[in-house]
Amino acid sequence: MKYLVIVESPTKAKTIGKFLGQDYEIIASMGHVMDLPKSTLGVDLEHDFKPNYQMMPDKKKILSEIKSLSKGVDNIILATDPDREGEAIASHVAQILTIEDRRLKVGVEDRKLRIERKKIDPLTSNFKNPSSTIHHLPSISRIVFHEITKEAIEEAFKHPREVDQNLVDAQTARRVLDRLVGYKLSPILWQKIRRGLSAGRVQSVALRLIVEREKEIEKFKKENYWTISVNLKSKILNLKSDGVAFELIEIDGNLPAVQAQALQAGKIEISQKLNLYDGEYNYAKTLIDTEAKAKQIEEDLKTKDFMVLDVIKKEIKRTPPPPYTTSTLQQDAARRMGLSGRRTMGLAQKLYEEGYITYHRTDSPAISESARVSMSDYVKKEFGDKYLPPKPRYYKVTQKNAQEAHEAIRPAKISVLPSVVSNQLGIQYGKLYDVIWARTLATQMADAVTESTSVIVDSQNQKSKIKNQNSEYRLKANGSVLVFDGFLKINPAALNDNRLPEFIANEKLDFVSVLSEFHETPPPPRYNDASIIKTLEEKGIGRPSTYATIISTIESRQYIEKNEGKFFPTSVGVAVNDFLVTNFSTIDDIPFTAAMEESLDDIANGTKKWVPVIKDFYTPFEKSLGQVKEAVRVKIEVEKTDEICSEDKGHLIIRIGRFGKFMACENFPTCKFTKPFIVDTNIPCPKCGNGAPPATPERSDGGRGRIIFKKTKKGRRFYGCSNYPACTFAAWKLEDIKNPKENLVKTTG
Repeated sequence: MKYLVIVESPTKAKTIGKFLGQDYEIIASMGHVMDLPKSTLGVDLEHDFKPNYQMMPDKKKILSEIKSLSKGVDNIILATDPDREGEAIASHVAQILTIEDRRLKVGVEDRKLRIERKKIDPLTSNFKNPSSTIHHLPSISRIVFHEITKEAIEEAFKHPREVDQNLVDAQTARRVLDRLVGYKLSPILWQKIRRGLSAGRVQSVALRLIVEREKEIEKFKKENYWTISVNLKSKILNLKSDGVAFELIEIDGNLPAVQAQALQAGKIEISQKLNLYDGEYNYAKTLIDTEAKAKQIEEDLKTKDFMVLDVIKKEIKRTPPPPYTTSTLQQDAARRMGLSGRRTMGLAQKLYEEGYITYHRTDSPAISESARVSMSDYVKKEFGDKYLPPKPRYYKVTQKNAQEAHEAIRPAKISVLPSVVSNQLGIQYGKLYDVIWARTLATQMADAVTESTSVIVDSQNQKSKIKNQNSEYRLKANGSVLVFDGFLKINPAALNDNRLPEFIANEKLDFVSVLSEFHETPPPPRYNDASIIKTLEEKGIGRPSTYATIISTIESRQYIEKNEGKFFPTSVGVAVNDFLVTNFSTIDDIPFTAAMEESLDDIANGTKKWVPVIKDFYTPFEKSLGQVKEAVRVKIEVEKTDEICSEDKGHLIIRIGRFGKFMACENFPTCKFTKPFIVDTNIPCPKCGNGAPPATPERSDGGRGRIIFKKTKKGRRFYGCSNYPACTFAAWKLEDIKNPKENLVKTTG
């Protein structure tokens, strides 16, 4: 029998081809083959929101090839990705092939009718026998697999099924929903804010998170406070060192120093809580809120004797975290490798298609039994029995509506080491694979064991001869030491011992020094790639396949910008957000978006129909669209600079255009002067900024370069010299500028 196997990408086709024989023809659809038209809404509002899916113009050639190949096979196998998008692609391919089959059959029937009408003998005429031209469409089956290995492919072929219409409907509902929001809201943004703007259902909520956080940071009032630490060392051990730092944690209200400064007795650290848009924000400070209080306590501590009140030792077991889901992989890749969600998914897609990892769009931490056994065998062989857990470790889904049928992201074969992937695909692929490999293997290793030590020290007046009198100051030092590395064996970087000397209860300690340190209460942190994805997942906004595109979309629209790894809203982003919140507060909000995602999950599970879900959304949405026509036009805030326009002497202001920020005259459109916007850090270039190089026509400031903000061709931000190309110094971060040789940037990307 002959088979035609249809997948999405050439890489996936090539990998699958390694496991299938000569009877299998494999072809890639190159992604989606049908979509809504770009120039019109493409949704029939009068007939149950029927989508007008059309064949994509750039896919005509590949679809023609698929149709041609389908005529010479017995079975067509749809092997697209195991998610809603993959199911929709499979459905559209099957639909196109079925339509083609119907067209051919109609042609045959028409030919039969012509023969009958003209009483022509098909055997003696020039007409071909209609039965010989009938194209019998091969059977069409759908298979799914979560890893591209020989075993997984063979198992999938044993369990063919039909296209899951529930999954297709869920994807259709998402596509229709997003089209309605985008095509209905965007023209209003053009009218009320500025031409060229657009809005998205999920992206608008992500934008709101970032804008609201910026407003919360602006409102936050920083408070000053001080912490105090005392360096003490053991009399018994007589160590020649600066001693151990003990942190002040409690004070006695009867102390003159305390009473003089009106300090509250007891624990000096207090917790504070703020209610933010996305939840609670907790932070801590001490009651020592002036430098005078800190200095008086410092001086008082110098007059005290110190004795160990207690030494508390406790054994703590550290359990490995669960294997990666899409969200947690993106978070860790951002923290450990500095990757955006989009870049992480691009690397993971390649790793999956090359057969190195399981499918990378998943919210399940489950691992198949065969994979678990192979990992346990690997641990036993490489590290020994003591590194195996007492019993097999399993992980279950904790969030609502997770896809239990999927597996976690794990290596397809645990025996394939990261060095192999680096050699085959490149260093960055190898690094991401290493992160996945280590995390997965750790799940089937023993707990790490640490011994935690807390030493409590009390102070006494030096003149007092009474033992164990009430403490005036209480201090604490914490330490830990690794007893058994367990799963940390494969992650030495996580080993961080803080060993304390062996203190004994009731022993006296020698005073070495005291230090008070100034702090400010920190405002809520800005979102970064890791924290925004974590929040989106926690709030039920989007799904594994959408996290990366949500952020990249609002960034490409110039609604947000990234600086030093943190997201900042632009003035355009603030204007769009404020307009949507004012006029579409129900839609542009976390509860509504999360509830809609649950409805889409219910459609995928077959418990809801997609048309009523869209209707329930669109009826109030349409009403809001009518009301907003009377809304006041929103003005985008612009930042005025001290620079003067060279043409009409007006002030230059900073505007945001299609390609980012630029400077323009405030008198536009009367004056159309513009110039590039350059962010100058006022930091001299480490390479040419000290006046050493002579001045040249290419150099500014007499040869002394300055560090300015730049972008690579791919849009990634970095810091470079204002004298480029005469000076090629560049760095990713400001702190890297101190070590230029270690942090050079390629600026050709």
